[in-house]
Amino acid sequence: MYEAFPLWIIIIDYVLGTIMWTLIGRFGMSLFLREDSTFFFMRFFVRVTDPLIKLFAPITPSFLISPLIPLYVAWFFFMFRFYVMPWLLGYTVMGMLSFPLESEIGQGVAHFIGLFVK
Repeated sequence: MYEAFPLWIIIIDYVLGTIMWTLIGRFGMSLFLREDSTFFFMRFFVRVTDPLIKLFAPITPSFLISPLIPLYVAWFFFMFRFYVMPWLLGYTVMGMLSFPLESEIGQGVAHFIGLFVK
């Protein structure tokens, strides 16, 4: 589906998308669990995303409550993937390259559902 894009662009988008969704996952988990929880998924999300949250600390507003900070940082990755990557590649329409990772997942889910719905 994305044959027109060089492989390195797809890889960069997949990495940025994975980071974005991991931050969103941490936010979602923090709605139900504390950050110091012993649940292995929460420990993973905290361990993987803490360096990014510390990196973005200088531009994170102090009025944000702690559970919202991962969502705030994920927003930057979303904005970069949706606006900056297509702009850097020379597309005049924003969003032209946006979200190959999510498109692939959506196609996989549609195929999986199609196996059961006939």
